Amino acid sequence: MRQIRELMRLRFGEDKASSRVIARRLGIGRTTVLDYLERIVSAGLDWPLPDDLTDVILEERLFGRAFQTNNRLGARDKVEPDWAKVTQELKRDGVNLQILHEEYREVHPGGYGYSRYCELFRAFEKRLSPVMRQRHPAGEKLFVDYSGKKVEIIDPQTGEVRTAELFVAVLGASSLTYAELTWTQSLPDWIGAHVRLLRWLGKSPKLLIPDNLRSAVNKPSFFDPEINLTYARMADHYGIGVLPARPYRPRDKAKVEAGVRIAQTYVLGRLRHQRFFSLDEGNQAVRGAVDRINDHVMRRLGVCRRDLFHQIDAPAMRDLPAEPYEYAEWKKARVHLDYHIELAGFFYSVPHALIGKEVEASLTERMVEVFHHGQRVAVHARRYGLGDRHATEPAHMPSSHRHYASWSEARFRREAGDIGPNTMALIDAVLTKRRHPEQGFRSCLGILKRLRGVDRDQAEAACARAVEIGALSCKSVGSILDNKLFTKSRRRPDPELPLLHANIRGGRYYLN
Repeated sequence: MRQIRELMRLRFGEDKASSRVIARRLGIGRTTVLDYLERIVSAGLDWPLPDDLTDVILEERLFGRAFQTNNRLGARDKVEPDWAKVTQELKRDGVNLQILHEEYREVHPGGYGYSRYCELFRAFEKRLSPVMRQRHPAGEKLFVDYSGKKVEIIDPQTGEVRTAELFVAVLGASSLTYAELTWTQSLPDWIGAHVRLLRWLGKSPKLLIPDNLRSAVNKPSFFDPEINLTYARMADHYGIGVLPARPYRPRDKAKVEAGVRIAQTYVLGRLRHQRFFSLDEGNQAVRGAVDRINDHVMRRLGVCRRDLFHQIDAPAMRDLPAEPYEYAEWKKARVHLDYHIELAGFFYSVPHALIGKEVEASLTERMVEVFHHGQRVAVHARRYGLGDRHATEPAHMPSSHRHYASWSEARFRREAGDIGPNTMALIDAVLTKRRHPEQGFRSCLGILKRLRGVDRDQAEAACARAVEIGALSCKSVGSILDNKLFTKSRRRPDPELPLLHANIRGGRYYLN
């Protein structure tokens, strides 16, 4: 309008400029100048313009009547299609406006042409709510997110107030809406909400479209987002793909955002005056509000979300597997040099050939499963408490380690007892001398190995001699056997005679 006012000043003011001069000064085409001048004359305007003539009024006088006469949507003299039915049919796989127009012309040969048909449909579509306006193939996408708004839950015993999160899911085609309360947005609650959602639907879609919250996406990315491993395993169980919304692309998740607004209005808004004393009580009220949303007949389409789901979405969705998904926390771990991986503070063995390799582990309440390249390589009962922190399967050990793991105090005493009491006494002395008996296992194994093939009486005599002189090693026992020292008895010194030895100082040393 500022430009038109300047045009009128140049044309009807003191300058009386020609259309060419005006076009050059304003930087617009001469035909545009001529068109504006024609509109000014037709509207009966003159320069200077009245002070009370605002830009809005000026625009209406210059372009209002022309717009009304050129508005093709005003003239409708043919049989109208059922635009609500057209909207529903477009959600089916392989259906587009061209196909629907051909079907319309078969019934009404004198009906609207294709371009007019599309134009009228666009006008109808603009009057739909933002939720229904978006087009998504039937049974394809299920949008999931947390509302961000919280519901207060009061502990009836202590009066403590906790807040619960509102989980919301919306199907792309029918806009069927689901909502429930969970205590947190953590991974167990996130997975549990999905399992209950799919059980409620009785079907599974082709794709899940989550936002980039931590429980769903470890690393957001435009091109290659890293999906949380536990979330991906849950989706695999139901045969569903996961396609996170791209970061900073609100249109990717517009469906669930609109569904969240509806849930906040119809669920949180209607429940704002109620007080809840348990999560189950809150969810019961949420389910009632969600039923009202899904059973409400949408004004433009003339059908409710639940009926639309059964007509469009359900036939295009897959059946659920026989067993629901059991929550399992998936973790990646690297196999240590002792062929164990650490999970939640405990250690679980895997085949020793995987030392240094990265494996995936599934932790359920009762079981730990370890996978390498998709193949299960180990299964253990999950460990808790303050007991032994190691779960070791003998088959996972190298042969030498399996041999070592079979060593025990009872085993060594039993084998020594088979030879004789002196041998058992020597083994007992070796085990009790160490701070930890396990530290003497190698010595016991060496002694018993050295005694193999030795005459029993000689072995007993050698062990008696070893205990007598305190020679508690495999090497010492071997020396006794090799040098026949077991035939010599140890001469005990006479306590009445002084001990003479180069390393003994004697009593006179302390008298100096």
